[in-house]
Amino acid sequence: MKLRIATFVLLGLISVSASGFAQDLYDNGPTNGNIDAWTINFGFAVGDSFTLNEQANVTGINFAAWVFPGDTLESVDVSITSSEFGGTTYFDQTVSFTQSGCLSNNFGFNVCTESGAFSGVTLNSGTFWLNLQNAVTNDGDPVYWDESNGPSSASHNDIGTVPSESFTIVGSQGHNTTPEPSAILLFGTGVLGVAGMLRRKLF
Repeated sequence: MKLRIATFVLLGLISVSASGFAQDLYDNGPTNGNIDAWTINFGFAVGDSFTLNEQANVTGINFAAWVFPGDTLESVDVSITSSEFGGTTYFDQTVSFTQSGCLSNNFGFNVCTESGAFSGVTLNSGTFWLNLQNAVTNDGDPVYWDESNGPSSASHNDIGTVPSESFTIVGSQGHNTTPEPSAILLFGTGVLGVAGMLRRKLF
């Protein structure tokens, strides 16, 4: 009987925890790494469109960057706007990034996955623009956003329309993007139940 109760409680905890896990809200396609890339520092900015099918809480982005060997991307100014480099601004912050999975390409650059998280912004369904600029590396070198020719529209602030880049928008989807009181209550009850069973077993 105790095993059944413990299983029920743990399943409840898992279901509550899983509801808050981040997921890919929009994916503009895989990293290419060998076509081209566009500068996102030294005064240059690149914007790519993305579409959400329902309301979502955006809590991070992943994108592919070309960096010089030995360089590490530290931060990027990230904004989310209603149109190309303008309109309504929904998010505008300097975001820190974690670099991983670097591979050398045929141009002599390292192509790396850059992952950045932030406190979150709630967006309704619709099309928005992700804009990257003022990238900072440990050595102050240029940073380039990988071109992947995904479905997104894209623009460079000095050139105009360009092929789109590799990126993923991360967050949680649905109208209830924060835990409801009932979910918090269920989680708390589960924790107390597990604690009580362990106490009875130990004493």
